[in-house]
Amino acid sequence: MSSSNDTMQTVRLGTGGPEVGAQGLGCMGMSFAYGPTTDEAEARATLERALELGVTLFDTADVYGFGENEKFIAPFVRAHRDDVVLATKFALGIDPENPQVRTVRNDRPYIRQAVEGSLRRLGVDEIDLYYMHRRDVNVPIEETVGAMAELVAEGKVKHLGLSEVTAGELRAAQAVHPIAAVQSEWSLFSRDIEAQVVPAARELGVALVPYSPLGRGFLTGSFVRAETELSSDDFRRTQPRFTGDNATANAALLEPLRRIAQERGISPGQVALAWVQQQAQVHGLTVVPIPGTRRRSRLEENAAATAITLTAEELAALEPIAGKVAGGRYADMSFTSAGRE
Repeated sequence: MSSSNDTMQTVRLGTGGPEVGAQGLGCMGMSFAYGPTTDEAEARATLERALELGVTLFDTADVYGFGENEKFIAPFVRAHRDDVVLATKFALGIDPENPQVRTVRNDRPYIRQAVEGSLRRLGVDEIDLYYMHRRDVNVPIEETVGAMAELVAEGKVKHLGLSEVTAGELRAAQAVHPIAAVQSEWSLFSRDIEAQVVPAARELGVALVPYSPLGRGFLTGSFVRAETELSSDDFRRTQPRFTGDNATANAALLEPLRRIAQERGISPGQVALAWVQQQAQVHGLTVVPIPGTRRRSRLEENAAATAITLTAEELAALEPIAGKVAGGRYADMSFTSAGRE
């Protein structure tokens, strides 16, 4: 932590990538997936407050709200263009009529169409970090990254990222063009990337950007059973971990999290985030989690977790949790790297 003010320390994404605050902000929930945004002014104030606290990596995607999320953060990004590191993504399509129907495209014509759409919605000339959101196995990764590299050469994109890729895919991509960051789910509930992706990223000098570091809010204790506690349009109701008997069993796994929080006088969410942040030291690579929120109070709580260091005993108490989690990350895991690793 900086001693001169309240802002957090900074780290670099990848070799020669952008310098960002040690925690980023996931913007998806501001207009997509987690129920209606009832207070748009508060969401906008949350963006401003994040920057004040030293959060500089702001993460969105063209699929969030079918482009509406990029439009939502656009005025904020343009107002603070020199201070914001803007990340967005391409590849994933969702059927508006049936959100369970998803498509993935990684081909060159699609990528060129997608980047122009994002630049237009965001109202910027260049995207700081452009991610392949999901992998289309029918297109060689070298071809996809080659097309992305063209965007760098043309000045439309500064740095490249990949999301939900295997260690082998990361290595193949890095051989074509430097990759600044890999974005994958990583939390006390989701640790499968530690087997191969994390070691590969460390070896290649690529940063890890964990999404859902709070287990989509479940690790904060804000809900237990998605089907009864969350709004009808909240996509967590479709996730196996948060419904039925799985949710009840998984809630019981949070006991050590709650105990550590109580002993320290902090929140369970701060314990969960501190654990993710600390994986940087555990595994020897840069880690920048991107918890999402629409409220300044929650943002401030999340940002404060960057100053918390868990003891060896606390880490040991949290270690067994992931191995006991009931249910998969998604109902359809084919849209993740899990089945290809």
